[in-house]
Amino acid sequence: MAEEADTIQTTGNGADNGPQIALISQYVKDMSFENPNAPAVYQWQDQPQIDVQFNIGADKVGEEVVEVSLKIEVKATAPQGTAFAVELVYAAIFGMRNVPEDQMQPFMLAEAPRLLFPFARRVLADAIRDGGFPPLLLDPIDFGGLYVQQAQAMAQTAGEPAGHA
Repeated sequence: MAEEADTIQTTGNGADNGPQIALISQYVKDMSFENPNAPAVYQWQDQPQIDVQFNIGADKVGEEVVEVSLKIEVKATAPQGTAFAVELVYAAIFGMRNVPEDQMQPFMLAEAPRLLFPFARRVLADAIRDGGFPPLLLDPIDFGGLYVQQAQAMAQTAGEPAGHA
C-alpha cells in the first residue's frame, strides 16, 4: 500500500498530473442502409460478394476532448446487382488529460477503434438483419497491428526519393 502512494503523482493542490483517458460517450454518428433491388433480391440464388472497408478518424473537439470515429462501409453484390450497401460511422468522445503527444496518435488510431469495434459490429449486424439479410458478423480486427504496419509503411515511404514507387 505504501508503494502505491509513492507512484501516484500529485501537484501541490492534490490534483493528479499522470496521464488519464476516459470514454465519455459513444454513439451512432451516421448510418445508411440501402436495399436497392428489394424485393427481387430475396429471390436471388447467387451468394453475394461482400466488400468491407474501414476508415478511422480523430478530431479534437475541445481542450482535452477528442472524438474518434470508426467508419465501416459494406457492399454486397451479386451478378444480378447490389444486394445491399451499408455505411456506418460509429464514434466516441474521449477525455484525455496529461497524455504525452507521442502516445495520443497510437491511442486514437489503434486503441480507441479497438474499444469501439464490438459496438459498431453489433449495430452493423443488426442493420443488415433488419434489412432482411443474414447478419454479417465481422471478424475481430487487430487495430494495433494495422497501426504499426501503417507506421512502418509511412516510415519506409518517407525515406524514398521522390518519384520512386
